[in-house]
Amino acid sequence: MLDEIIFFDTLRQGLWVAVITSLPILAVALGAGLVVGLFQALTSIQELTLTFVPKLAAIVAVFWLSMGFMTQTLVAFFQDRLVPLIIGG
Repeated sequence: MLDEIIFFDTLRQGLWVAVITSLPILAVALGAGLVVGLFQALTSIQELTLTFVPKLAAIVAVFWLSMGFMTQTLVAFFQDRLVPLIIGG
């Protein structure tokens, strides 16, 4: 029974780390999509690359800026939670 509790707790923490690390990129993609969609609706421009290129540029910029945070979060999760489970058997 204890093994199931440890497994599900580790799984819950892993999913939370996934949410925390993906949140900056997803928030910027949502914001950029809303801004570009509003711009397209106001100007009646229906160009497909207009939606893709700014969103991609915003995602790449935020990914570059938040790489350190994402790496620290993942390394802390692995060192604090997964490595002790692997070593402990």
